[in-house]
Amino acid sequence: MVLVIDVGNTNITCGVYRGKDLVTTFRMSTRQVRTSDEFGILILELLRTNKVKKDLLTGVCIASVVPQVMHALLGAVRRYLGLEPIIVGSGIKTGIRITSENPKEIGPDRIVDVVAVYEKYGGPILVLDFGTATTYDLVTEDGCFGVGITAPGIRISAKALWEDTAKLPEVEIKKPDSILARETVTSMQAGLVYGQIGQTEYIIEQVKKESGYQNLKVVATGGLGRIIADATDKIDVYDSSLTLDGLRIIYEKNKKG
Repeated sequence: MVLVIDVGNTNITCGVYRGKDLVTTFRMSTRQVRTSDEFGILILELLRTNKVKKDLLTGVCIASVVPQVMHALLGAVRRYLGLEPIIVGSGIKTGIRITSENPKEIGPDRIVDVVAVYEKYGGPILVLDFGTATTYDLVTEDGCFGVGITAPGIRISAKALWEDTAKLPEVEIKKPDSILARETVTSMQAGLVYGQIGQTEYIIEQVKKESGYQNLKVVATGGLGRIIADATDKIDVYDSSLTLDGLRIIYEKNKKG
């Protein structure tokens, strides 16, 4: 069994695989500062709660966009699981050729997504990840990745609304029945969600136009991706486990022995 760990700006998402089957997932907060001992005890407890025996784990793969978490997290994996993790970064085999002007600037989370989407669905393909930021990454038919768009995520926009305005409340992010809102809460929800839908549809169409890939397949993932995918016909597939699958695929390409 393999433990994969995606360290995002908001959450640390973990998955356990038996072969290609995702057995369970669990999350921890990224924003809470923890020591390696605290990480280790928490991981062991979450594994136990999810009925995964520590001794059955044979490998760990980690992708992180939060460097300050890594020292404690790596110490926890090495001490409490007794495993040396594979870390997504420079020198890792991915099966994808990065053709951007500065490959070292590409975040590990985006590499993991494009590896998974190309391996699972082929190319040309556009992968959308609705996380803390919303990213749009294009992979060509021959597995090249060099084009990407980055926008503020829905939660970032929502947070700006209720933190930077005196009278607007914190609201649940969901799609209201109509864009014609008649009170404050649904007017904010309409602006956030319908605004994201409009942005998404425009960017997809513009990528198709400028790339020439009119047959471009579009796959979405990320916490709020389901809301957007259900509201537009521009997204072909919503894949909730795409990032974790990418970590498993990268682990398999790099595992020793």
